[in-house]
Amino acid sequence: MNMLIHTTFSTCLYPKIQFTQKLKAVNSSVSESTTFKDVNSQAENQLKIKVKEPLRCSNKFCFCCSRRAFMAAAALFHPIHSSYASDDNSAPTDPMAMLNRLHPPRPDWYEEFYATAMNTSMKPYEAEIEGYKSELFSNLRGQAKQILEIGIGTGPNLKYYASEGGTSVYGVDPNRKMEKYAQAAADAAGLPPSNFKFLHAVSESLPLRDASVDAVIGTLVLCSVADINLTLQEVRRVLKPGGIYLFVEHVAAADGTVLRFIQGLLDPLQQTLADGCHLIRKTGKDITEAGFSDVDIHQAVLSTASLINPHIIGIARN
Repeated sequence: MNMLIHTTFSTCLYPKIQFTQKLKAVNSSVSESTTFKDVNSQAENQLKIKVKEPLRCSNKFCFCCSRRAFMAAAALFHPIHSSYASDDNSAPTDPMAMLNRLHPPRPDWYEEFYATAMNTSMKPYEAEIEGYKSELFSNLRGQAKQILEIGIGTGPNLKYYASEGGTSVYGVDPNRKMEKYAQAAADAAGLPPSNFKFLHAVSESLPLRDASVDAVIGTLVLCSVADINLTLQEVRRVLKPGGIYLFVEHVAAADGTVLRFIQGLLDPLQQTLADGCHLIRKTGKDITEAGFSDVDIHQAVLSTASLINPHIIGIARN
């Protein structure tokens, strides 16, 4: 169903547009570069918008949400709930209780089926988005030694950032069957087993200490978490001062457009069939208002991306 919807509307709803927005704390002295720097916390909520050059890539990548397409089929076998990420014992709420509340245990056969399918069904999407991710994750090189990825899934992002010596990665996902695939991806990326830890949790209650990681990564996660604002506050809590949050998310189309109207109509169905995915979340606004000192967002709308448009790709500094 989800893929059929994508195909039906893909050729008539979108102009080929790419643009970027730079959102920066008015009184912050943070550089526009993507290196880690301490920031003036008093300026965190004073944001303005500047337009800058688009994110360049040699290929035109489709941002269709392949994960959601798979979940439409999976819904035939088992009720679908939202996808989350998190882990540890020093969080303000009990991570296990939050996991059980937001992501109740599913039968082993279903979680294994989902994890196996995710390990294969996302390959075309990952091939298309590779150029954008390569550029985004290059910001971690030589800068981040302790990294948390929320919603790590089968670990498709690990190859971009886990190969540097001395890097340690926490991978959070509510599906415990993802661990073996994520571990295999870590091994393939050259990350020693001692430097990778899979955490079974949701992102609304990360079981990591305050200011414990240099970077947080999340791709196609915020569309389906139960509480996006709580998730972002957890991201900020575990980040060290000057740490960065790298993200790739799809967001609602502009108000008043045909695409936005159709997204509104189909959003309830999308949530039911596609792992709790919301079509009309204004995730870019949520990120810019979460209290980060500096937010750099690149937005892309492609004619091949169908209903899951536009996408935001960016960096937020703590």
